[in-house]
Amino acid sequence: MNPSRLFLAALALAALPAAAQNYPAKTVRVIVPYPPGGSVDFTGRELAAKLSEYWGQQVVLDNRGGAGSTLGHNLGAKAAPDGYTLLL
Repeated sequence: MNPSRLFLAALALAALPAAAQNYPAKTVRVIVPYPPGGSVDFTGRELAAKLSEYWGQQVVLDNRGGAGSTLGHNLGAKAAPDGYTLLL
């Protein structure tokens, strides 16, 4: 067997316990670092709708435009690393 395939199979097996966890258990926030009405906003809204449908949990879009998208990126970078804040 190819060593890289063996490595990928080991990674997949290591991820199985993580798949058993109940995620998301609360509302997920998607930060869009651009103002509403643009193509990134549209993509974020479609993504949030599909994730809400798939997860059965509310996904909220948070538009944080300004300063050349720096405000939104800083907010995403400083968010808690718990997986409940996503940056588009």
